[in-house]
Amino acid sequence: MSVSAPSVKPPRRVGDRLFAGAAQGAALIIMLALAGVFVFLFIEGLPGLHADERIYQPATNFASYVGPLVYGTVLAAVVALVIAVPFAIGVALFISHYAPPRIAAPIAYVIDLLAAVPSVVYGLWGGLALGQATKPVINWLYDNLDFIPFFAGPPSVTGRTMLTAGIVLAIMVVPITTAISREVFAQTPRLHEEAAMALGATRWETIRLAVFPYAKSGLVSAVMLGLGRALGETMAVAMVLSATPIVTLNLISDTNPATIASNIASNYKEASPDRQAVLIATGLVLFAVTFAVNFLARLVVARSERGVTR
Repeated sequence: MSVSAPSVKPPRRVGDRLFAGAAQGAALIIMLALAGVFVFLFIEGLPGLHADERIYQPATNFASYVGPLVYGTVLAAVVALVIAVPFAIGVALFISHYAPPRIAAPIAYVIDLLAAVPSVVYGLWGGLALGQATKPVINWLYDNLDFIPFFAGPPSVTGRTMLTAGIVLAIMVVPITTAISREVFAQTPRLHEEAAMALGATRWETIRLAVFPYAKSGLVSAVMLGLGRALGETMAVAMVLSATPIVTLNLISDTNPATIASNIASNYKEASPDRQAVLIATGLVLFAVTFAVNFLARLVVARSERGVTR
C-alpha cells in the first residue's frame, strides 16, 4: 500500500508577493478612506440632527427637513435610470453584436467621451438649452397626459423641471452603464450563441436566450453603478432645477423637489455653522442611502451568480 507524499506548495516569487501586498494595501486604503468620510460626516453632522427648530425652517425637525430631499434625490435618479438604461443597453448591444468593427469602435469612443464632460457643462447646457427645447414636449404631455400624476402640470414656463434634470442625469449615466454592459455582453461564451443559432434562433432570440441570462448579474452592476452616479450628482441638478422643499410626483411644473447634493451645493457657502451642521447631516443621510443601494446591488448580483452556477 503506497502512501502519497503530501503536496508542497511552490514558493511564491518576489513579484507575486509584492503584487499581493500592493493589492491588499490598495484595498485597505480605500476602506480607510471610506471610514474616514463616514467618521467626518458623523462627527460634523451630529449636531445637525438635533439643532434649534429655526435652523430647519420651513421644516420643524431634521426628519421633516431631510425627507423631501431624500425623495427628490431618489426621484431624479429613478427618472434618469428609466431614460438611460434602455438606451444604454441598446447601444451596448449594437456595439457588441450588430455593428461592424469599423463602426462599433468610433461609437464606443464617443459614448465613453461623454463621461469626460464636466458636470458644470451639463448643467449649463441643461438649464439654458435643453430646458427651452423641452417646453413643447412639456406642453404636449400636459395637454394629452395630464390625468397621470407625473404630468399633472401646470407646465413650466422655463423648462427647468425635474424631467429636464432627469434627462441631463440620464446622459451622464449612459457612458458608465453602456461601457459595463458592452463588456459583459462581449464576454458571453461564443459557443452559447453559436448553439442557439444552430438550433434556428434569430439574432434577437440568440441575445434573449444566450446573452441576457449570462449577463444578468453584470447588467445589475451596471445599472446600480449608474444609479450611484445619479444619486450623488450635484452641480448639474443644482443648475437645472429651481427646487423647493416639497414632495410631488409632478415632473413638468416649476415646483420641483430638491436633491440632497444640490441642496448642499446651493446653501453651504452662505450657511451659518449650525446650518452647515444640518447640511453635513444630510450628506450623512446621502452616504447611507448610497451605501444601502450598493449593498442591495451586491446581494442581487450574488444571488444571480448563485443561480447561474447551479
